[in-house]
Amino acid sequence: MATYNSIGATYAYTRRPDPRIAAKIHQALGGAATVINVGAGTGSYEPPQTVLAVEPSAVMIAQRPARSARALEASAESIPLADDSTDAVMALLTVHHWSDLEAGIEELRRIARQRIVIFTFDPDINHRFWLLDEYLPEAAAFDDTRAVGLDRLVRLLGGARVETVPIPHDCTDGFLAAFWRRPEAYLDPEVRAGISMFAQISDDVIRPGLARLSDDLSSGRWHQRHADLLDREALDAGYRLVVADL
Repeated sequence: MATYNSIGATYAYTRRPDPRIAAKIHQALGGAATVINVGAGTGSYEPPQTVLAVEPSAVMIAQRPARSARALEASAESIPLADDSTDAVMALLTVHHWSDLEAGIEELRRIARQRIVIFTFDPDINHRFWLLDEYLPEAAAFDDTRAVGLDRLVRLLGGARVETVPIPHDCTDGFLAAFWRRPEAYLDPEVRAGISMFAQISDDVIRPGLARLSDDLSSGRWHQRHADLLDREALDAGYRLVVADL
């Protein structure tokens, strides 16, 4: 929670839901009449049938839109709700922040009647993203300490299907790989403030890599090295939907 109380202040501005990603998430929820959003943050991607948001950070809750679902200040590892409270539970870009993944997944399984939808990333692919691979390998090493392998997640869910979520080049949700074709964005402190990895790593570790990126953008080296990205509409950066039917 401390992390999101510190970085959450910019989320409403830099982490606006992308409609193409929203469509995939809502499709994955299927015909659920009621949905609870766990690790809900500011409420991105919540469908109209959302009845409750569970979020540990008061800073995040304060940024939820006025007409969004009621928010309960609680952690995923201990949700004060009855068994089978909802048709479906969704947890979006949150499981890598949980202090006890096993406990959190068990809570999702306990409160959901029909389906669990988790939006996460495959660390084996995500950590090959050019920003981490070429400029911030130290950050990638840190990310390894919290990343959740897909095999582990599927096992804890008791089985699940995994769907690829390509990231559009103009993605409006500013998570880590959202700016894969807009590299200059990573030099913007406000953009970085909405990406948890940057908030959790000291500036001393980040600064040299960002300086190299700035130099490569000024010289044109980045564009030469990544010319293959410039005409692409979307990229598989490792983001996945994990969908479990109960």
